[in-house]
Amino acid sequence: MPERTPEPPPAGACDAPARDAVLHAVSSAVLAVTRHLSVREVLQVIVRSASRLLDARYAALGVPDDQGAFAEFVAEGISEEQWEAIGPTPRQHGMLGAMLRDGDPVRLADIRRDPRFEWWPRAHPVLKDFLGVPIRDGDQVLGIIFLSNKRTPGGFTAADEDLLTMFAAHAAIAITNARLYERGRELTVIEERTRMAHELHDAVSQKLFSLRLTAQAAASLLKTDPGRAAREIDQVQRLAGEALAELRAVIVELRPAELDRHGLVETLRKHVHLLDRLHPVSARFAFDGDPSAARVDVTAEVTVLRVAQEALHNAVRHAEAAHVDVRLSRRDGALVLEVGDDGKGFDPDADPVKGLGLASMRDRAENARGSLEVVSAPGAGTTVRLVVPA
Repeated sequence: MPERTPEPPPAGACDAPARDAVLHAVSSAVLAVTRHLSVREVLQVIVRSASRLLDARYAALGVPDDQGAFAEFVAEGISEEQWEAIGPTPRQHGMLGAMLRDGDPVRLADIRRDPRFEWWPRAHPVLKDFLGVPIRDGDQVLGIIFLSNKRTPGGFTAADEDLLTMFAAHAAIAITNARLYERGRELTVIEERTRMAHELHDAVSQKLFSLRLTAQAAASLLKTDPGRAAREIDQVQRLAGEALAELRAVIVELRPAELDRHGLVETLRKHVHLLDRLHPVSARFAFDGDPSAARVDVTAEVTVLRVAQEALHNAVRHAEAAHVDVRLSRRDGALVLEVGDDGKGFDPDADPVKGLGLASMRDRAENARGSLEVVSAPGAGTTVRLVVPA
């Protein structure tokens, strides 16, 4: 099990030596968990610890990408419902953009009065006193960490700024270590997939070769020796079953790497938010429950992800939908995925609709011992509902 970060008392309740001791304990815990957690989980530990350390109601940490947005953005003090209402991850504008460009600490009594402040989404909590510092690795800014709305009266102090700057230095080490750990895992996955590709070539190719020869023998014996031909056909069925089992085993192992890094819930969330940013359709994701409770066997995770991706592709490319809602929940020992859109819909009982991948989705559900239901009608949108036993 990952080590839990100790929860330090608020910094306002400590003198300087005590706060230094708290910082040492927290940074040691952060460095320890990087051996076990993903980068995102390490970021969450850092934000939670900083919020507790400086007694801030809100805290956030953003890691920039190369497209003017944030590759990772985690926050403390904001519920899942608030995140859904706020919308997509912020871009590098306003104060966040200025901090990334300048790379300097910022401490303000009221961020709203600073000329670098621009705007917030309607559902965003109101921030007042503000403290932000860059997280540096040498000259490179890995990200920014900022706190707001200090619970202790008087706002953030110069001592708080020094403390958060020290904390950010330790956070940089934690983030770098976590990234190296994930890259090592990725290299291991690549090596394993290369090995499995060779195994697939050796094992399945031999079975398919035997299958072809046996089928040819059965065809040649149909007229002269029907009994022996029937036995050869039985052999064909057996070899085909073995080849199919080999292929399924390899496909399960070749599951998307992001499932290993982020888990099913976070992978789906990222995919939906990416579609929301890249397409005119408004895409939203919601998960009912603890993300760790959504972990199921490998086949089921891949099935849920692929069915969700196929359903989302249909909504974006074919349905002419304005809104798409993706819901994942845990009910009665099963994982339930629902992808609903308000598009033009279709008649599921009519002739098979080409290009929608319905047969593929049903096959995936059956292979995972689950069920798939598609509810749609012309002009009434479409809902895809997958139930996978957990």
